Amino acid sequence: MRIAGVTIPDNKQLAYSLPLIFGIGPARALEILAAAGIAPNKKGSELTGDAEQKIRSHAESFLIEGELRREIGQNIKRLKDIKSARGERHVRGLPVRGQRTKTNSRTRRGNVRKTMTSGRRTLEKT
Repeated sequence: MRIAGVTIPDNKQLAYSLPLIFGIGPARALEILAAAGIAPNKKGSELTGDAEQKIRSHAESFLIEGELRREIGQNIKRLKDIKSARGERHVRGLPVRGQRTKTNSRTRRGNVRKTMTSGRRTLEKT
């Protein structure tokens, strides 16, 4: 079964296979299945064509996959264009949402550790 260009595995329960679609998480997957009237523990191979169509129509009523990625990209581009603080963080490749950067952002800042040596700070690459 395909929804929004993503193939849903036949051997997994629907409650666990629907979150493979970008924009559908565990809670929304259960909401979609409840609206379609399908048990969450059913597998993709057990569905009829009518049930697949119900799931597809309910899932596509939400903003998912390409449309959602496009909207997120446009929002980030808008923040960069108006030169907001969050946009500048995106441009510099730093954490955007107020996370601590002194010790915890190694993947965003590079693996740079500051150590104290004889009262003077030196940078070490490790």
